[in-house]
Parts: sequence; C-alpha cells; structure tokens
Amino acid sequence: MSVLRAAICGIALVCVAVPAVAQDAAARSGQKDFDFELGTWTTSVKVLRNPLSGQKPDWVEFKGTSAVKPLLDGRANFVELSVASATGKIEGGSLRLYNPQTRQWNINYANLRNGSLTAPVYGGFDAKGRGTFYGQDNVDGRVIIVRFLITPVSKTEIHFDQAFSADGGATWESNWIAVDTLRGG
Repeated sequence: MSVLRAAICGIALVCVAVPAVAQDAAARSGQKDFDFELGTWTTSVKVLRNPLSGQKPDWVEFKGTSAVKPLLDGRANFVELSVASATGKIEGGSLRLYNPQTRQWNINYANLRNGSLTAPVYGGFDAKGRGTFYGQDNVDGRVIIVRFLITPVSKTEIHFDQAFSADGGATWESNWIAVDTLRGG
C-alpha cells in the first residue's frame, strides 16, 4: 500500500522542513495555492516497487489521467487519479484541505484497491510556487519519513516527486515520480 499511496500520502510529521514553508506562507493566505492544478491532466507515473530495499531499483511506468476539481469555495480540492500499465492499475482520490489558521494544506489519499484512507502529509507552497509536504509512513514495518514535492514547470506541466527517508531525512529515495500535462494546454 505504501507505494500505491505514494501519489499523495503520509502521516503528519511537520518538524522536518515545513516550518520554512510556513514562514513564507505566514505573509499571505495559501488558500488558492492549488488553483494552478485545476483541470484534467494526462499523467505519466513511475513507481518504485521495492523502496528502501537496498536492491536494484524496480520501476514500473503507468499512464492515464488526473482530474483536479475545486471544493468548498477553494478551501479544498479533490484529485481523481486513474493510471494503468501492463502490470495493473492505480486508482484513487486525493482530498486536499486548507487550514487557514496554520496556512497549510494537508493531503489525504484514498486507495480504491483496498478502500483505505491514508493519514495526511502537511505543508504548503513557497514564493516560487513549489509545494513541499512531509509526513510519516511505514515500509516493511519500519517507520519512515515521506517527502512530497509539487513543482509547477509551466502552466501546462507539473512534476511530482515522492521520496522516503529511513534515516530521519539525511538521505531520500524517490519512489513516485509523475509528470502531468494539461489536456488541451
């Protein structure tokens, strides 16, 4: 489940690097920070099937769509993800909620394969529009830190990178890399 949840997941661990994001966000509301992503996207995803194993990386590639819809006057949004490869499908939804008191977003992923809802990752966007989110997860019984980065490249392309750290954030191993391209963009 950890790899499938890699799209958008984790449990709150705000102490790693979110404070730097929060300082920037304190000067403004971040409620509209995800507005750039609203719409329907063609999605290419690479998933590492053996994260933090110490073995040769085993990547699988998926293609499909990601549709992002606003909710509650922009204070939340929902992502519908559906990607497939020769080895299977990943389908799920991500609920993103904005907290105006902390000026941070939390991201929660619902996995349709097993009906589970993950605990959130927390963070926000810096002045350049890059989103950084941190949380906690388990891989093979080990508690690890999750870092999820959202980088808008242009108005029609966004990069996503999720990485795990088993050593408190000293080193990171990417396990979910996605590129979204706006349809009709």
